[in-house]
Amino acid sequence: MLTIKSPINYPPFNIASEEYLIKNFQENIFLLYINDPTIIVGKHQNTLAEINTAYVQQQGIHVVRRLSGGGAVFHDHGNLNFCFITNQEGDQKVDFRKYTQPIIEVLQHLGINATFQGRNDLTIDGKKFSGNASHVYKNRVLHHGTILFDAKMDQLAKALKTDPLKFSDKAVKSVRSRVTNIVEHLKAPLTIEELEQLIINHINTLYPEATPYSFSKKDKQEIEILVKEKFDTWDWNYGYSPQYTFEKSIKTTGGKIEFHLEIKEGIIAQIKIFGDFFAQKPTEEIERLLTGSPHDLVQLQHTLEGIDFNSYFNNVPLAEFINGMF
Repeated sequence: MLTIKSPINYPPFNIASEEYLIKNFQENIFLLYINDPTIIVGKHQNTLAEINTAYVQQQGIHVVRRLSGGGAVFHDHGNLNFCFITNQEGDQKVDFRKYTQPIIEVLQHLGINATFQGRNDLTIDGKKFSGNASHVYKNRVLHHGTILFDAKMDQLAKALKTDPLKFSDKAVKSVRSRVTNIVEHLKAPLTIEELEQLIINHINTLYPEATPYSFSKKDKQEIEILVKEKFDTWDWNYGYSPQYTFEKSIKTTGGKIEFHLEIKEGIIAQIKIFGDFFAQKPTEEIERLLTGSPHDLVQLQHTLEGIDFNSYFNNVPLAEFINGMF
């Protein structure tokens, strides 16, 4: 087994490294990494239905889609992420208990009553500190999980806060759970770096053949290609979302506005705008302008900033109008 501690905090790089390792290495691997603030959405989720778009944009929080299914999770510098990539034969490749057991053992050795609960969670006193997911590629299985050590819970709550009534789709929905940080349960002071090393030490005990590995120059180059072509692209992180309907009503200084959008592969396929606002020009022109645009806040800003917006929506602030579509 190879043990890897990623020296990089850039989320698209670390998520891309998982795909690179499962597809290009034959060895069993244990990977640890810490990400800059980011929301990691499951492969089959509608990204915009999982995130607080305005808050995420304002705070500069990354949004990355991962290989595995399951729900959305929040990462920051107080969150440690672990990943097993192993060769498995037979039909039963996914085993959440097997791959989370080493984490439980490390925490129990620290006097923390960590337990496996439900389908894929680790909890302390009924509160979740680790969510886990798996992905199978040929005869290799990727199991990865979060470890909330000292994450900013207020930012976590705001970044993942959404209104479920806005979206109608068949995508996988995240189930919000009560969460806790490990630091709240420690008997003695411990840093996230020290926890990281304790986990590595335990893996070395469980797998005596384990050897440290650092990404080579070639590894980094190949991972960066995956970042550029996939994990840092709008097409993967947003456009891969299933077809969905978005509906929302807002009140502005210029009147009430209702949005009805049909989104296919992240693109606005159809849009209707209703309300009691005043307009000098037909709003159908705006509907035609936005049809075919990505359902993306920044893209819509660029599209609408170059027109005489007040002629279509008198006394309606452009920023409020755009935010109304998210």
